[in-house]
Amino acid sequence: MQLLIPYAHVNDPPCAQAAVSLQLPHLAQVLGEMTLVQTVKGSAQDLSPPHEMFLARVLGLTPSDGRIPWAALDRVCAGQVADDTARAWLTPAHWQIGVGHVLMGDPRALQLQEAESRTLMQAMAPYFEQDGLTLSYQEPGRWLVSGEPLADLASASLDRVLDVDISPWMPATPALRRLQNEMQMLLYTHPVNDERSARGQQAVNSFWIHGSGRYTAAAPTTLTPIVAEDLRLPALQGDWAQWAIAWQRVDQGACTQLLAELRSGQPASLVLCSERHALVFEKRPMAWGERLRRRFNAASLQQYAPLL
Repeated sequence: MQLLIPYAHVNDPPCAQAAVSLQLPHLAQVLGEMTLVQTVKGSAQDLSPPHEMFLARVLGLTPSDGRIPWAALDRVCAGQVADDTARAWLTPAHWQIGVGHVLMGDPRALQLQEAESRTLMQAMAPYFEQDGLTLSYQEPGRWLVSGEPLADLASASLDRVLDVDISPWMPATPALRRLQNEMQMLLYTHPVNDERSARGQQAVNSFWIHGSGRYTAAAPTTLTPIVAEDLRLPALQGDWAQWAIAWQRVDQGACTQLLAELRSGQPASLVLCSERHALVFEKRPMAWGERLRRRFNAASLQQYAPLL
C-alpha cells in the first residue's frame, strides 16, 4: 500500500497554528515505524504541485513542470486508443476582475448544468477552431480540448489558481491569452449568463486550461497510490479549522489502514506533501538504539512540518 496525502501541511502561519493542536495517533504510529527516505524539493511557484508530480512518476510518466498530460492519459485510461494528438482539459470558470488582479473562484461553485455547459461550448468552439483547437464535451465542469498548440504547453494546475490572483499563472501562449480575452467578450452578453444572473448565480466568463500534453502509450498497469483528498479543498480555501477536521478523518481512515498493512508485514509507504515539497517514508530496518529512541519520542506531523 502506498498512501499519498496532499496538503498534509502548508507553509502558512495559520496552518502551523492549527497543526499544533492536532492529535493524529495513527499517523504518529505510522511515522514511528517508518523512515524518511526521500525529500522531493519544489516551489510554491511551480505550475504542478508536488502531489501531481509524484503521482505522475508513479504512473510511469516523465513529467516536467506544467507538462503532465492528465487529459490525454485520462482518455486512454477510459478505454480510448492512444494516439499522438495533444490534449488538455478546459474548465469553464468565473473570473472576478479587480484593479491590478484577477481572481478565479472554485469552478464547482458555479454548479453548471449540462445544458448550460453544452450551449456555452457550442458558442465558444468556432473561436477555438480558428486556432487549431477542437472542443468536446466531457462533463458540465470540464471539456476536452485537442490540437497541436497544446503539445508543448506548460499549464498551471487548477490547485494553483483557485481563489488567488491568476495573473502570474496565465499561459504564456499568445493565442490562448487572446482566446481568453475573446471569450470574456463573447460570454459577457450570452443568454446563458443572463439567465444565470437572473437566478443569482455567477456568470461563466472565462476558462482555464490544464493537464496539457501528449500521451502515446498504453494505459499504466502499475498500482496507483491511495490519495487522501480530504485536506485539499480546506487547504486551498485557507479554512484551517476544516483542514484540522479533515486530518482527523484521514487519520482514522487511510492512516489506520496503512498502519494495519505495516503491522501485517506488507510493503507500505507514505508520501506527505505540502504546496512545495514531498516527503517519502518507507519501512526500513532500524538499529535497536533508534527503535528505543522512537519508543520514548513519539513521531508527529509537527516534527516533519519544517521540511514541508
